[in-house]
This record gives sequence, structure tokens and C-alpha cells, in this order.
Amino acid sequence: MIELLTTNDLVLLSYVESILGEAGIRGLIADRHTSAVEGSLGFLPRRVLVAAEDAPRARRLLTEAGLAAELRDG
Repeated sequence: MIELLTTNDLVLLSYVESILGEAGIRGLIADRHTSAVEGSLGFLPRRVLVAAEDAPRARRLLTEAGLAAELRDG
């Protein structure tokens, strides 16, 4: 799995999930449970992960959606 971005922004997470889902790319939101356990105060960011073979296409889609600044290097 390749990490695309890390954020505390729940709206951004939903938007990214929507973009990836519409393209048929299965993403995983890691640390969702940990964030919920700590009270959802935004202390622990969540990570968006995709399969390595989907990462280039996912990056392109998110860049085209104006989210290039949110993407992690790699």
C-alpha cells in the first residue's frame, strides 16, 4: 500500500474517497479507529492508502481535482 495523503480534514477525506471510488480505485483510510478512540479531536491524522499499482492513477486523479498540494511525496 502507498500513502497518498495524511489529514485531519474529514471533508477532504470524504472528497478523496469519492474521487477514488468513482474511478474504481479502492482506497483505505488508515488510523480511522485510532482517531475515533482519541475522541475525534483531530489529534491523530488519518492516512489515505491505495495499492501500489493504483497509486500513479490515483495521484493523477487527485492532482486533476486540485489536490496536488495535499499529496505526499513519492
